[in-house]
Amino acid sequence: MIQEATRPYYPIVEVLDEAYEIPQLGRRRRISVLLPHNYYTTTRQYPVLYLHDGQNLFDEYAPYGNWGIDHTLQALSSAGYGEIIIVAIDHGGPLRIQEYLPYSTPRYSESEGNLYLSFMLEDLKPMIDNKYRVLTQREFTGIGGSSLGGLISLYAGFAHPHIFGKKLIFSPSLWISDEIYHMARTYIPAGPTDIYLYAGGMESANHYGQVLRLDTILQEKRKYDGFDLIFSHNPSGQHREIHWGEQFPLALKWLYFQKYTSIHATNHHI
Repeated sequence: MIQEATRPYYPIVEVLDEAYEIPQLGRRRRISVLLPHNYYTTTRQYPVLYLHDGQNLFDEYAPYGNWGIDHTLQALSSAGYGEIIIVAIDHGGPLRIQEYLPYSTPRYSESEGNLYLSFMLEDLKPMIDNKYRVLTQREFTGIGGSSLGGLISLYAGFAHPHIFGKKLIFSPSLWISDEIYHMARTYIPAGPTDIYLYAGGMESANHYGQVLRLDTILQEKRKYDGFDLIFSHNPSGQHREIHWGEQFPLALKWLYFQKYTSIHATNHHI
């Protein structure tokens, strides 16, 4: 637990379990929870965001760098942007691809994405709802990630619109299967929904065009009351944690604290 007096506004980082059981997959995983700096001195309830690839979010010695979400939360809190609870789920190392795959493909025959999401919805989320003071309604519940973590978050939002009202989608691996575009076309929001979509211009030859195609499909959902979408693009952005970390405060402010930010839905490319 971090002491507020020594690190003002820094979130309280709790490791829920170094080896939390995932019965659907027969595996164990570290799960961390980042709480508002004053969580234990208030009685407030907070929105929640579930993020994948926990090792890459704030670990100082992450091999590919990290998003620095702990420092982002500290900066946003000190600037008065509000507070949020973040649940960081570590990936499965060599099993990461199959755990985040929602579909079996000729290239990747093993798909465990639905089992992973069953764990989140049947075990993890109910536990978080009971253990912490979270606002449990869908409009306060978000899911997000990058690359394959972005793909499984997108899939989760489409497949379970009654659970997730906010989606943080960075550089999703849309090349895996055209099925995700079909889901996007048939997707009907179950209420007010906010999606922050991001792609870098230096990720791969086809990446930006794929995300732009998704954005075009999702723009049609504006016909539903309460649906909102931003497509953020960094022309020099690469497929790396440093660029996702740069987007994270922008996404968090827009998704959860819109009344404090000058980003508006009418400017859907930022």
